[in-house]
Amino acid sequence: MEDMRRFETINDYNVFNNHDTLHPLVSVLDLSKASPRSGSKMYFGFYAVMLKDVVCGDLVYGRHTYDYQEGTLVFMAPGQVAGMNSNGEVYQPKGYALVFDADLVHGTSLGRHIQEYSFFGYQSNEALHISKQERKIVMECFSKIKYELGHAIDKHSKKLVASNIELLLNYCTRFMIASLLPVILYIREYWNGLNWY
Repeated sequence: MEDMRRFETINDYNVFNNHDTLHPLVSVLDLSKASPRSGSKMYFGFYAVMLKDVVCGDLVYGRHTYDYQEGTLVFMAPGQVAGMNSNGEVYQPKGYALVFDADLVHGTSLGRHIQEYSFFGYQSNEALHISKQERKIVMECFSKIKYELGHAIDKHSKKLVASNIELLLNYCTRFMIASLLPVILYIREYWNGLNWY
């Protein structure tokens, strides 16, 4: 995993994954259309939300390696580097990705709140594993964004796309909290069971 692929723009990422660029600031990709590849480091100059449908190696994100399996959501922010360690094996990417430039959400509700989504930070401890029902919601959000990208850009486009991205991220926040709830309840039960006297 020594090579570094740099994706400065949405178009760079689309070209690498065999997709047309319908909008310069946002794209929804079916990663199964990409060519087979081996693991490498990747620099992202934009936000990315990826739903992986294949086990293809360990995800190296920041200085840590993360649990990365089928049905996992991974989040990246502009300027971050992530990579796949596939131990030199070639794999066929499968899954979906939403990528969007910070300029897309500038001046929108999402732009004012994007920093509140902690899962975009390197300090996030693990990728988000989602249920079948949660996956359905993610795919519906991706579908709405892709639908909007298939239409001519008009005065409503930016707001509709940004609103749907914000809806997706709000659902992901809910999924993240729900995945942590059993741990929180266990810790609370443990602390309540301690004899303090």
